[in-house]
Amino acid sequence: MKKIMVTGGAGFLGSHLCERLVDEGHEVLCVDNYFTGSKRNVYHLMDDPRFEFMRHDVTFPLYIEADEIYNLACPASPIHYQFDPVQTTKTSVHGAINMLGLAKRLKAKILQASTSEVYGDPNVHPQPESYWGHVNPIGPRACYDEGKRCAETLFFDYHKQHGLRIKVARIFNTYGPRMHPNDGRVVSNFIIQALKAEPITIYGDGLQTRSFCYVDDLIEALIRLMNTPDDFTGPVNTGNTDEFTMLELAEKIIRLTGSRSEIIFRPLPSDDPKHRQPDITLAREKLEWEPKTALDEGLEYTIAYFKALLASGNGNKPQECGVPQKSGIKGCLLYTSPSPRDLSTSRMPSSA
Repeated sequence: MKKIMVTGGAGFLGSHLCERLVDEGHEVLCVDNYFTGSKRNVYHLMDDPRFEFMRHDVTFPLYIEADEIYNLACPASPIHYQFDPVQTTKTSVHGAINMLGLAKRLKAKILQASTSEVYGDPNVHPQPESYWGHVNPIGPRACYDEGKRCAETLFFDYHKQHGLRIKVARIFNTYGPRMHPNDGRVVSNFIIQALKAEPITIYGDGLQTRSFCYVDDLIEALIRLMNTPDDFTGPVNTGNTDEFTMLELAEKIIRLTGSRSEIIFRPLPSDDPKHRQPDITLAREKLEWEPKTALDEGLEYTIAYFKALLASGNGNKPQECGVPQKSGIKGCLLYTSPSPRDLSTSRMPSSA
């Protein structure tokens, strides 16, 4: 049994990670400031003696005890990270500095949740870890892209200078139950629009591609990476290699939901990547991992979650959604999330 801290632990990925670690018998400290996370994502863990929750912003130092740290804290969708871009950069950079300092003091192993966004709008396809990327440092996505790139730099400098045990995962598009319904990401957007029989909005010509990894598979990759020998640091791509156009995704969701939605087109946002597909050769070799969940299967679980979410109304108490979980993940709780504009009131400290 280990003492493990997960920052961003009440978010989409973090809550699934906390759940898995608790199920494995570890003591888990979940740290979150509720900017995009929700207490209801981990509500079902609150009575477990191995689980503890702390409301805290990682841009401020934290003094706790842990054997391992998973640093997942940072808004990950454009609609959220562009809301306060200065604070987003601070979360990636100051947050990394604070968590690395803590890991150094504790001699703990620490994993950084980096992102495929470090590759920007790539000129190399698919993207291997050796590719340095094509990022606009002053564009609307730079607060997230460059923040994560700087966090990676800090992790490797702490490793070289202080001998810190680090792991860096570059996470590609991930989806599944507990996605924020208003986060503006393509899977949640399309599903919500389809279930409401609203027009499905595609930006650009719909021929841009993404590779979608189901959340269960991604969590397995993070845990395997953390458990690799100390001489393997990454970065390592974690994602699904199956590539789909936005049109193909929209058509799949319309078919799976039985929706009458039409597809409409809008201008492509600035710096939006045209292609995104991971080369996971390294993950196969070092983690003995590759995703197992086909897109249609994962979408069925995700659609069922959002269907129950829309049917749940605005109740104050979390409800079990009754969605079957393919790998035994429990606690599929429903919640009504605020719109991004509501986040301005108290969820994220103003950028100083």
